Amino acid sequence: MSDLFDHRQVRRAFSRSAGHYDEAAALQREVGARLMEALDYLDDPNVALQPGCVVDVGCGPGHAAIALQQRWPKARVIALDLALPMLQAARANAGALPGARRPRWLGGRATPIALCADARALPLADASVDVLYSNLCLQWVEDLPAVFAGFRRVLRPGGRLLVSTFGPDTLFELRGAFAEADEAPHVSLFPSIAQFGDALIAAGFRDPVLDRDEFTHRHDSLASLMRELRTLGATNAMAGRRRGFTGRARFARAEQAYEVLRGPPGDGHAGRLPATWEVIYAQAWAPPPGAPIRVGGIDEVQVPVSSIPIRRR
Repeated sequence: MSDLFDHRQVRRAFSRSAGHYDEAAALQREVGARLMEALDYLDDPNVALQPGCVVDVGCGPGHAAIALQQRWPKARVIALDLALPMLQAARANAGALPGARRPRWLGGRATPIALCADARALPLADASVDVLYSNLCLQWVEDLPAVFAGFRRVLRPGGRLLVSTFGPDTLFELRGAFAEADEAPHVSLFPSIAQFGDALIAAGFRDPVLDRDEFTHRHDSLASLMRELRTLGATNAMAGRRRGFTGRARFARAEQAYEVLRGPPGDGHAGRLPATWEVIYAQAWAPPPGAPIRVGGIDEVQVPVSSIPIRRR
C-alpha cells in the first residue's frame, strides 16, 4: 500500500520542534497524564505484572519515560522516538532531575535508555517488553494493523499496551476553513475509534478498552493556531499535501472562513477561535502464546519450539 504520510516530513517536523515543543504541549501533557492513570492498576499488589522492561514509543522530550522510570525504578525503561533531537531533549530533561546520576543511555539504572527508531519497525526482541506506552504518536501511522502487530510481537504474553492518538474530528474547523481556499489537503486525516479498535483486535490483543475525549482550545487568530502547530511539529505530513507555500490569497480565504466560528466577546472565551482535538485512548493485554495474529490479511500463529511434541520411534 502507498503511504498516506510522508514519514521523512514527520521526522523533520518533530526534529525542528524539539527545542520548543514543551512551550506548546499543554494538551499532550494532559492526555499523557490521563493515559498514565491507567497504569495505577498495575501497582495493585494483587496484579502479577511487575514490569522488567517498559517502552515509551514516540517519547518526545521524554517526560512520560522519566515518569515511568520513577514509577518503576528497577525496570529497564526505553524512550523511543523517530526524531533524534527529541531524544537529545529527553536526555537533557532526565539529566536535570534532582539527584539523577549519569543518564543511562548505555545501560545504567538512573534514567531511561534512548533509542532512535520508527514505531512501525521496533528494533526490539520478541516478547521482551512488559508495558508498551505511546502517547499521541500513532496518528502519524497509516497502517495501524501492522504497527499493532509489531507492538504485539515485542510484548510478552500478558503484557500491557496503553496508547492514545488523535481521532478524525481533530482540527475539523481548520480542515473546513482550508477547504474553502483550495482542494489540497492541509490537515492530516486520522483514524476513527472503530478503526482503532478493529486494528487492535486484528492484531490479537485481548480485552481492549477504548475511550475518547474532546478538547477545545481557543486562539486569537488562525495565524496563532498555525504557529502553535509548527511549534509542536504537528504540521501537515500527508504525502499528497501541497509542497509550496500556501500563499497569501489562499490563507486569506481560509482565514475568512475560520472567522465565522469566532464566538462573541461575551461568550466566556473572549471572542476567540475554537480548535477541536479529538483524542482516542486504548488499553489492552497481549494474548497468550499461540494466539493468531493477522499480518497482511493472513492469520499467523507462532508456537514455541519447546511446545511441539516429538514422536520418537
